[in-house]
Amino acid sequence: MTRYAVFLRGINGGGINIKMADLQGELAKLPLQEVRTLLASGNVVCSSGAPAAEVKSLVEPRLREAFGYDAWVIVLPADRVRELVAACPYPPDDAAVHTYITLSSDQALLQELYEAGADAGAEQVRLGPEAVAWPCPKGGTLDSPLSKLGAKARYKSATTTRNLRTMFKVLDAAGT
Repeated sequence: MTRYAVFLRGINGGGINIKMADLQGELAKLPLQEVRTLLASGNVVCSSGAPAAEVKSLVEPRLREAFGYDAWVIVLPADRVRELVAACPYPPDDAAVHTYITLSSDQALLQELYEAGADAGAEQVRLGPEAVAWPCPKGGTLDSPLSKLGAKARYKSATTTRNLRTMFKVLDAAGT
């Protein structure tokens, strides 16, 4: 069994509101074990004997059917999430700065986003083929170049962003 972190894109904001108890109930219908939701932003941990790509292919259609929205998720083994978090050079807690990690299920698209961020002058670090870390002044997240770029429709099906503090909470919930 592999312990996974499942990151949902675009819920509980923009008109798509899903109660975590309902989300957990729907995912419990799948061949997943130890399904646990946390926070109201679409973070799930679970276990499965299936590879990450198969978990993704189970979760997305279940969410689409149950909640009626164009669901996209990023599924990573919890051990890989731990590696990405450990590789992040930015602080999780700083009085003036938030640190974010953008995750992607499409390496080429993430590279495109990374290059667009570099062209826009964004400070960022590639953590691996599936993740980019970037800092942002508190209160300026929505105005940051990477936030604006990541919000484009082109990236919605393959990327999602989490605060580094949230990533630590996901790891705690995964028990890794």
